[in-house]
Amino acid sequence: MVDESFLKRKSIQIRKDLLEMIYNAGTGHTGSSLSNTDILTALYYGVMRIDPENSNWQDRDRYVQSKGHAVESYWTVLADKGFFPKDELKTFSQFGSKLIGHPNNKMPGVEMNTGALGHGLSISVGMALGAKKDGKSYRVFTLMGDGEQAEGSIWEAAMAASHYKLDNLIGIIDRNNLQITGSTRDVMNNEPLDEKWKSFGWEVIEVDGNDVVELVEVLNNAPYKTDKPTLILANTVKGKGVSLAENVVGWHHKVPSEEEYKQAMDELTERLEVLK
Repeated sequence: MVDESFLKRKSIQIRKDLLEMIYNAGTGHTGSSLSNTDILTALYYGVMRIDPENSNWQDRDRYVQSKGHAVESYWTVLADKGFFPKDELKTFSQFGSKLIGHPNNKMPGVEMNTGALGHGLSISVGMALGAKKDGKSYRVFTLMGDGEQAEGSIWEAAMAASHYKLDNLIGIIDRNNLQITGSTRDVMNNEPLDEKWKSFGWEVIEVDGNDVVELVEVLNNAPYKTDKPTLILANTVKGKGVSLAENVVGWHHKVPSEEEYKQAMDELTERLEVLK
């Protein structure tokens, strides 16, 4: 059993580390990464079967971040888990660095290059189908954005996953209701999102996507139905954990000023102190 206090403290520390990385680099998807931090924390510290010392272990669980632009939380978690030295975070988005603005599989722990939205689920369907054919027991997790649901390839992959009865595939939607130009309802309304996925043959579970403890419990219990893929509809707040960024569309891709950075770090440090 994973320590609840540990999970909560870890999610706050990951937020501090990714903010430091974005601030020093002068670039990054701040709001999006803060939004998915609890999901990544749950997966990497409480759910997935992985080995940082053997990142190509054949029986590892697979993770594909289809929502590739929100890479800062991903890099931070991978470094903290020991897939590569934490000092490399200082090179983020610098000339010659492997830590670019989207997942890059030259780095240990990254299964696939992603960034062009709509591709990650299709890749994951192939991985999950491969596991079935090879008699492997690993699960495949895929994180998507809610704005990404406008991509037609998402639904082609959803249909294929159901057809091939991929109960070893778990899709997760970071449902923060905002995308780069506005709310998902205004840009391309995708509601009712749960009913759409059910109609494609998936078992849909709704969860508080910023409750790391609840996420661990829900994700560890997947799959929920034999021969059916699982979709976790994770309701989140964009910019979660930093009050000035929460639910503000402009923080999709924005670097904090010196004053904003200090305010954000002070808030997060305060929360860490409370949990000690």
